[in-house]
Amino acid sequence: MNRLASETSPYLRQHAANPVEWYAWGNEAFETAKRDDKPVLLSVGYATCHWCHVMAHESFEDDRTAALMNRLFVNVKVDREERPEVDAIYMQAVQAMTGHGGWPMTVFLTPEGEPFYGGTYFPPEDRHGMPSFRRILESVANAWKDRRADVQRTASTVRELYERAAAPLEQTGMLDAELLARASREAAAAFDRVHGGFGGAPKFPPTMTLDFLLRYWLRTGDAQALQMVDATWTAMARAGLHDHVGGGFHRYCVDAEWSVPHFEKMLYDNALLVRLGAQLWQASGRPDVRAVTERAIDWLAREMASPEGGFHSSLDADSEGEEGRFYVWTPDEFTEAVGDDASLVAAWYGVTPSGNFEGSTVLHAPRDVDALANRLGVDRAALQTRVDDARQALLAWRERRPRPARDDKIITGWNALMLRGVATAARAFGRDADRELAVANARFLRDRMVRDGRVQRVWSTDGEARIPGVLEDHAATALAFLDVHALTLDPAWLAPAIELAESCVTWFWDESANSFFDTASDSDALVTRPREVTDNALPSGTSLACELFLLLDALLDRPDLASRAHRVLEALAEPMARHPTAFGHMLGAADLATFGAVEVALMGNPADPDLEALRSVVDGTYLPGLLLAGAEPNERIALLAGREASAGRATAYVCRHRSCEMPTTEPDELAEQLARAVGTGLSTTSGVPREG
Repeated sequence: MNRLASETSPYLRQHAANPVEWYAWGNEAFETAKRDDKPVLLSVGYATCHWCHVMAHESFEDDRTAALMNRLFVNVKVDREERPEVDAIYMQAVQAMTGHGGWPMTVFLTPEGEPFYGGTYFPPEDRHGMPSFRRILESVANAWKDRRADVQRTASTVRELYERAAAPLEQTGMLDAELLARASREAAAAFDRVHGGFGGAPKFPPTMTLDFLLRYWLRTGDAQALQMVDATWTAMARAGLHDHVGGGFHRYCVDAEWSVPHFEKMLYDNALLVRLGAQLWQASGRPDVRAVTERAIDWLAREMASPEGGFHSSLDADSEGEEGRFYVWTPDEFTEAVGDDASLVAAWYGVTPSGNFEGSTVLHAPRDVDALANRLGVDRAALQTRVDDARQALLAWRERRPRPARDDKIITGWNALMLRGVATAARAFGRDADRELAVANARFLRDRMVRDGRVQRVWSTDGEARIPGVLEDHAATALAFLDVHALTLDPAWLAPAIELAESCVTWFWDESANSFFDTASDSDALVTRPREVTDNALPSGTSLACELFLLLDALLDRPDLASRAHRVLEALAEPMARHPTAFGHMLGAADLATFGAVEVALMGNPADPDLEALRSVVDGTYLPGLLLAGAEPNERIALLAGREASAGRATAYVCRHRSCEMPTTEPDELAEQLARAVGTGLSTTSGVPREG
């Protein structure tokens, strides 16, 4: 066993028995490299990464390759999910060097941590124009020994790249309706009108872009924007990206048609999709959207919730040594599981003798349920009931299979994103179990992961929170606490949200750079201080912080927070307009900055049926940029200051841009006020200053 045996990361422990003399990330490895005058071989991956497993089996478990690594390099293994800042720094270099990125990532560094060569997967033998990993090792070692000046020149070039990336942000445009319109047009130009989504294979769920387009549709009535959202959600939910038996979504599909997924399941993908599903149901009332979203939450509670209240990180794509084995079906397995209805249900899910994935079938739902019911000669409602019954039988049968490995570590930022999704769904759907799941997770984050106003990144299986949180962790957790307050109207959730926002200012904002950075100012020094502004698989810490600051300005009357958000958004205005699929969450923040939060104060006893009637109007309405607070007056919270239940009756106050509608106790009037608030603004006749 090597040094990784004492680590808590499941990914690092997967490599503890390698013959490679791995180090975890830290000073020891780099001090050894300086002492021995060796370059550092940095290998970055994560526990459920299929090709990480492949390269491990082919190379890191091979004695000959390991001996070469140990002789020529100081070898460092990093879990990208534990240390996203390390991953981001070196991924930026690899993408600049090769034009692409991904995992496993292999980067060669000077003992000072400066990258000079890198790539992703390397095969054990020369293959398809790719050099073998051993050839790469020997070539890099020879360059370090005999061509040190060339290595230093490359490292210098990368240093310049980092310096440019960390330069102060400057304004590129204005935040207005035209910016959002340009972004919508660019998204439409990239839209796949046949299969939904954007671009070709591989196809990832473009959740944040869809969130922006749903907002844009509500603001403008643009039917094309709503059609892009509807078509993409339907394609993802109907086809192979969605786990039709167990619920939830896989990470991406290998084809443009959403047919065959890469089978790993990530917490963060499902977090974003749960929130989008709840909001799309609020906007459309589609029962199929609600059903898929609720099943995703059921999967979360069943397979990903820890006893402490946290959510685990991911499920592997592989089981029994095969990718997707847990999720696909042969005709015989399907028939045995379903029983008498097997032929009917097989027609629903597209199960055939030849299959659609290596002789087995990835289940798909029918494109046209009425047409299928007519072909089968059954009533549509009866068909749906029989399929629902069969789904339970399939799930019970599948539970007997060996399960994919689960990465049990609990990541604060990912948990916070899922908490936002579950809290939104709990308000929208009204399921008590969802509410309980959200509150339990919120308590876990508050009590276990927040210390003195700072967030820890990871809770590991040994019951320890370690590794300082990055900007994403702080901003997402604060936003999640605001959403839990909206769900419960418990004032206890406002204070930690505000405290974490202040930490974002203190530790992550840089006034001279006019921007946030991803690591705290007191973090261990890295070769550069990372700053990611694009939204990739996850919303960037920067876009989350912008959303947080805009909402807290509305809640607290804090223009200093809003000013920081506006400065960042105006610096990214032109890139957002040109490349909307790279700035989905940031565009949501730009929408919030342009139109303002929909501020709703609900005053009264949360147990009062009259307040519940007002709540149901808010909870059932799609309100992008919603800031919901209330229950009792609070002079320290601007939105709640001076707010009271009117004549003892539960009362709603709807505000935007520090101007409010007249208070109302009537659900119908509240619905009308909310409809006005999500458009161009409050009515000109009834608006009054919020202070009044």
